Amino acid sequence: GDLRVKRQIARINGEVVEAPLKTKNAYRTLPLAKDTIDVLNQQKKKVGSCPWVFPGPTGGPMSPDSVLHMLHRVLKRAGLPRVRFHDLRHTFATLALQNGADVKTVSGMLGHYSAGFTLDTSTSAQRQAAEAMEHVLSGSL
Repeated sequence: GDLRVKRQIARINGEVVEAPLKTKNAYRTLPLAKDTIDVLNQQKKKVGSCPWVFPGPTGGPMSPDSVLHMLHRVLKRAGLPRVRFHDLRHTFATLALQNGADVKTVSGMLGHYSAGFTLDTSTSAQRQAAEAMEHVLSGSL
């Protein structure tokens, strides 16, 4: 199955609303693993006729702030450092490229305007990870 990215949820003037995506490249179709589809189908059954797979407390879309707070709680419980969702995109790109995915496919999945941009951001993420690892290792000696 696939996930079609056609809109986003944003907070505009304090209100959580559906908004168009920022660029034409942001409109894309992403392949989903069978396990992911199974989880989404189970969740959809839980919410019944609600149009949102993960509704907020009032039945509307979850606010971006709520989603970020949930991510931070999960990371804290797991003993992992705080990250932004955007950092997860960089991690995905880096891991996909390191594991043999072609840059054009990864670029399209991320909605980037060019494969060069994807390579630049992936290289930057790798450099930051290497610097962090060097810091950790030098502190342990």
